[in-house]
Amino acid sequence: MRLLNLGILAHVDAGKTSLTERLLFAAGAISRLGRVDDGSTQTDSLALEQERGITIKAGVVSFAVADLKVNLIDTPGHPDFIAEVERALGVLDGAVLVISAVEGVQAQTRVLMRALQRLRIPTAFFVNKIDRSGAAYDRTLADIAARLSPAIVAMGNVQDLGTRRARSVPFGPGDTAFATNLADLLALGDDALLAAFVADSRALSYPRLRSALAAQTRQALVHPVYFGSAITGAGVDRLIGGLADLLPAAAASSGSAAGRVFKVERGPAGEKIAYVRMFAGAVRAREHLRYGPDKVAKITAVRVFDGGPPRPAESVLAGQIAKVWGLTDVRVGDSIGAAGATEPRHYFDPPTLETVVVPARAADRPALHAALTQLAEQDPLINLRQDDVRQELLVSLYGEVQKEVIQASLAGDYGVDVGFRETTTICIERLAGHGAAVEYMGSGDNPFKATVGLRVGPAPERSGVEFRLEIERGSLPASFLKAVEETVRRTLAEGLCGWPVPDCVVTMTHSGYVPPPPHGWSKYSSSAGDFRLLTPLVVMTALARARTLVCEPLSTFRLEVPHGSLSLVLAVLGRLGAVSQSPSVQRSASLVEGEIPAGRLGELRHQLPGLTGGEGLLESEFARYRQLRGVVPVRRRTDHNPLRREEYLLHVQRGVPAL
Repeated sequence: MRLLNLGILAHVDAGKTSLTERLLFAAGAISRLGRVDDGSTQTDSLALEQERGITIKAGVVSFAVADLKVNLIDTPGHPDFIAEVERALGVLDGAVLVISAVEGVQAQTRVLMRALQRLRIPTAFFVNKIDRSGAAYDRTLADIAARLSPAIVAMGNVQDLGTRRARSVPFGPGDTAFATNLADLLALGDDALLAAFVADSRALSYPRLRSALAAQTRQALVHPVYFGSAITGAGVDRLIGGLADLLPAAAASSGSAAGRVFKVERGPAGEKIAYVRMFAGAVRAREHLRYGPDKVAKITAVRVFDGGPPRPAESVLAGQIAKVWGLTDVRVGDSIGAAGATEPRHYFDPPTLETVVVPARAADRPALHAALTQLAEQDPLINLRQDDVRQELLVSLYGEVQKEVIQASLAGDYGVDVGFRETTTICIERLAGHGAAVEYMGSGDNPFKATVGLRVGPAPERSGVEFRLEIERGSLPASFLKAVEETVRRTLAEGLCGWPVPDCVVTMTHSGYVPPPPHGWSKYSSSAGDFRLLTPLVVMTALARARTLVCEPLSTFRLEVPHGSLSLVLAVLGRLGAVSQSPSVQRSASLVEGEIPAGRLGELRHQLPGLTGGEGLLESEFARYRQLRGVVPVRRRTDHNPLRREEYLLHVQRGVPAL
């Protein structure tokens, strides 16, 4: 049978989890429909998800239709949990983007579609809620074409729109207008089809057009649009048919095992369970498996998603998704097998907020650290930081809802009650130029048995930290080289002003060490620890010579307000540091668009109902980083501050023998 790993994505409340439930019911995988409002759906299994009626963690379910097995990943719609969506994107063969027929294309819909387009993931649209009052057909299609992609084709019409009787009526071979529109669209991406169309459009048969539609959908060039209702089931059978006919099946590649961990959860006994998508080869129970950069563990059990509940299996093959036990140190994003040296890509922007988590009882501090460590295993973008000097724990956030969920999870799952300090904005530092530094072994006040030379320079935005070598390969033991690279990346998490330096090129220019005597290591030999302790001093000196610029995150906003509220809203936008374009006057509201510091969005969102009588509509998304002028904010360091050499050496030099 063919296999399809399918993602369901949407703006919050568009009905994605209800659609997942309806697909399972239509395929016979469940005998009774669950409801989001009742907390009885298959994918919202967490108590917190059932209580709040929102998806927080990506859920995996499986069903079979004819000769197709579908592994369906239901992802969160709320922007605070975009990290869960990011991890799912890397394991998908295709996607369904759900849009409300009432609200149309919303802010998060556009963010998701851009990510799907960047990855060229074949995507179909499902316009949900055709049974709701206010549902629109033509307006929604125009909205999709204008704001998501013009390469769309409606696969049917709707009768009794906006009523409980609403139903989807598919277009077919007898619909001349549909065939003509389809030929017009497909000819843009198919030269042979274009030539045939120009010669005689009537000569293009419907089977040929349908075959071309499937080919271009699988190449992510064209996007079919289905209309229906997840609640009544209208149009869902047409969507299922489209999944089978138009989206690509998972590729089954042979060769060495290669996969990725996209989700980690804990079992009843606290054991780690990794959700793995295999891209090539196979992983077998009881074999030793390489994962992450350099970890190895024995697989103790495998359960494969295979058209129903996950079943025990001896192996997971290319194309399949499985739950795997035995990877004790596994983290979300870890590669499996041959892909172990690669890093997961990031398709969305990082969190822009940060807060200190404070236990209600001081005695709970160790338990809080353990609990947050486990949460960070499941969501690395929480970016747990420990300030040993002030005995504080800090986490990164996408928004206030995520903070509430962390608080509820700590209380409900770990029995730790917490509060939070004020949420602050996470800035970044960009390199202004190039800088280099060298610390020679046995020279000056370098107490370590190591020589390290590094040069830093700027890199393109979103390119990450690139570590290069100018020293000869083999001139430094691999463990020492690894220690330098890992320490470079860790040190760059706190630049000259304490903010992360996300994009730069670091080149190792000098190295030296004391080799062990013939009979083995001695206390006079160099160790990886020497390189770990020396490298921060070199990195920070090089950064100081290059200089860094502190930049704050900006968000774009789109604001619809009643005409009478416009002047009040513009005044508040000015006080919040927003830069807006000239307002445009529409029939029922004024539209204001522009940019605002991301840290001020919460204030705008809080004040908007009072300013507009509850009628203001705000859409926002991350835009870019902007250099700050004047006095720049400084973030408190959590390390031993290698910018203050004497203080740093005082803290780390203990136990380091003299040369």
